[in-house]
Amino acid sequence: MTNKKEVSVEEKLRALYDLQLIDSKLDAMQLMRGELPLEVQDLEDDIAGFEIRINKQKEQITALELEISNKKKEIEEAKSKVQKYVKQQDKVRNNREFDSLKKEVEFEELEIQLFEKKIKEAKAKIEQKSAIIIETQERLDSKKEHLMHKKAELDEIVSETQKEETEMHKKSEEFGALIDAHLLKAYQRIRSNVKNGMAVVKVERGAAGGSFFTIPPQKQMEIASRKKIVIDENSGRILVDAKLAEEEEDKINTLFA
Repeated sequence: MTNKKEVSVEEKLRALYDLQLIDSKLDAMQLMRGELPLEVQDLEDDIAGFEIRINKQKEQITALELEISNKKKEIEEAKSKVQKYVKQQDKVRNNREFDSLKKEVEFEELEIQLFEKKIKEAKAKIEQKSAIIIETQERLDSKKEHLMHKKAELDEIVSETQKEETEMHKKSEEFGALIDAHLLKAYQRIRSNVKNGMAVVKVERGAAGGSFFTIPPQKQMEIASRKKIVIDENSGRILVDAKLAEEEEDKINTLFA
């Protein structure tokens, strides 16, 4: 069984810097998209909310229409009872029976009035909810049109860089595989803690890239020797020498030319 080839510190540093260069290019692509992905997501959420509101109003209208239909049936039944009681009044034998039937007629007529009132209220609610649907549908159509334009804008940006981005992600995984798991984790942690995502920087004019703090000559020699991973005491970033950085920059630029 063959042992896995041991990766030297210099190879790790080169892989780290390559990874940083690629991740920085990917960051730039994300930056180019700006707020578009968030805008698209917000619009999709708004559209989903409007659709839920419209469906809810439609369900309530359906329930109100069923209520109206039921009330109309109840009105017809009440009218039928009134006709029946009126006919029975012609055949009564005494005033008590006549008064009893009269009360039944009055009760059914009051029921008819109540049912008609309920129907009128239900129709008013339907009109109100229909108006809400029309207003919401207009806003929904406007959001959909806006979303279509934003998606087209985003798709155009993505399509321009998709092939290159896919290749970069592939190379990022390859370089990441050359780095120890704990070192890769440290790199990712540093990246997440700095604003520009620069976890690995080169030494320029005696200072770490983006820093004004001078690095002591002895420390600069350690960095140039490439025998150990050196962390900048001030920024917490991993340091590489300018020559190594230049070589890897040329390599990555050629790779993605």
